[in-house]
Parts: sequence; structure tokens; C-alpha cells
Amino acid sequence: MLNNHFKDIVTNVTNANAVTTTETIQSLWSGYGEIVRVGLSGSQLTSVVLKYIVFQTESHHPRGWNTDFSHKRKIKSYDVEMHWYRDWSKQCGDDCRVANCYAATDIDDECVIVLEDLDAAGFPDRYSSLDKVGAKLCLAWLANFHAQFMNTKPKGLWDNGSYWHLETRPDELVAMEEGPLRQAATQIDQILNSCQYKTLVHGDAKVANFCFSTDLKKVAAVDFQYVGGGCGMRDVAYFLGSCLEEQQCELWQDELLEYYFLKLTEALKKAAKPVDFQALENEWREMFPIAWTDFYRFLLGWMPTHYKINTYTERMAEKVLKRLSDI
Repeated sequence: MLNNHFKDIVTNVTNANAVTTTETIQSLWSGYGEIVRVGLSGSQLTSVVLKYIVFQTESHHPRGWNTDFSHKRKIKSYDVEMHWYRDWSKQCGDDCRVANCYAATDIDDECVIVLEDLDAAGFPDRYSSLDKVGAKLCLAWLANFHAQFMNTKPKGLWDNGSYWHLETRPDELVAMEEGPLRQAATQIDQILNSCQYKTLVHGDAKVANFCFSTDLKKVAAVDFQYVGGGCGMRDVAYFLGSCLEEQQCELWQDELLEYYFLKLTEALKKAAKPVDFQALENEWREMFPIAWTDFYRFLLGWMPTHYKINTYTERMAEKVLKRLSDI
């Protein structure tokens, strides 16, 4: 339940007379708090969304990953998200739309991020899967996001963005069955981390973290707990795996990657970034199957029965492992 102090913060930053309603949108992963829509009176805003986090001493992970290491990772992820909204998010324009942040503050073992209500701002729709049009819309968002932060140092964020980054997932690596992919995990991680062209990655760019306009012409993104430095292919591979069926990945991969790189080049030119576009594309195309295989590595340790593990992913990993063995 939202305490009175945080209600005062909401009314102060929104110039509201009072909080009129509270509606829980969802609980946060492992019981770390909740996301709440707050109705307002006396403000130009009719509502805002609060991410309300409680840094409890015990968590309840649905798959039993309740280690101290996991707890510390989650605490850092919320600290990173507060930094993101407070210090970075205003750099995102309409082409990589995010919620406006009205406040991000913490008191003792609680913190709250007061955000624009994206539903009210014209992004009320959510999807669990997408057709080609929807996928291209999100890829354009990612391309513009990556262009905006190309060659940016992730100050206050994760040095290596993405929630499955190997350094933050030792428990899952230990849980993997012995085999070539487990043996190559460190090498794969090093290849991704040593790429020349780096940007900020969203870090959890699944389809569920995108909010769509009803006409499917605009999109905004949420959930920046794992934003940080890295290769943009981490986002692209993870996003495509989150919204497409196996057969769609097979049929549309080339076209969708072509579209992403087209939009990335356009955005880099528009932002006047001093980048060798062709060299960037060449490197990141090579990173795409490696990023896909890296996430596969995480799944095999975290949940080896996950529905995202399919023959497309397995073939991708086989090709990567063969390539690494030939080096």
C-alpha cells in the first residue's frame, strides 16, 4: 500500500490537490513491490504511474532463484532504473519514446518512480506477439534508441546491459548441463563485450515492455532496470525471440535485420554521429547469432524447458559453436 509520504511526493510533482484512486497494474518480479496507476484531482494530469519498490530482506522468486547474489542484482537494477529516469531518459525523443519522469526518490528501504501514464498519453495497447508490421515498429524504436546513445559511456547504469549478462548470472551457469555451450559461455560473453561499436541497450526489450498506440503506428518502451552498455544486437535478438514464432524467425529474419540496419543508419545520420555505418553494420550482423546464442545459454541454465528453446535457436547455436571451434 502506498504510504502517505509518497502520496505527498506525487501531489507535489504533479501540482495535484489529491490522489483520488489507486489501481495496481502488476506486482514486481519476486515480490519487490508493485506498479500502480494513481488518479489525480486538481492537476493537468488525470493520472500517473508509480513504480513502487520495497527492498525487502527476503524475496520469493517463482523459480526459486532466491540467492543473496540474485537479491543484490535486483537491488542494483532498481538503482539503475532510478538513474536512468532521473539522468538519462530526457535524451529520448519521439522516435524512441519513453515515459516522462516526474520524480525518482528513495527513503530507507523503499523507493518510488513517478512516471507519465503511457495509456493516457496514447499508448494503451499491449501485445504478446507481433506480425511483421508490429515487429518493424519496435525495431525502429530500438534503432533510434541505439543511435541516440551510440558510443556513450553508461554512467550510473550497468556497464554491460541486459538481465542475462554472464557476470550477473553465475548461478544459472552452474545449473547448465555440461556441454559445448557451457564450455563456450565465457568466450561468447567476451566476444560480445569486446565489440568495437557499443551503445546503450535497453536490456529487457521483450514485446511485453512495449506500449502501442491503437493504430499500431507509434510505440513507447518501459522497464529500464537493465539498461547499460553493450552491443545493440543483444536487444534485437532478444526482442525478436520474444514476439515471433519459430517459423516467423526463419522466414522474416533477413528482412527484419535489413529494416533495423536501415533505420539505424538513418538515425545515426540524423543525429550526425561520427560512425562508419558499414563497419558498424558488418560487426553487428556478426554479433546477431552470438547474442541469440548467449540468451540461449542463459535459458538453458535458468529454465531448460522454456518455450523459446526451439530448433531455430538450436541451429543458430550450433553454427556459432562451430565457428568458435574453428577459430
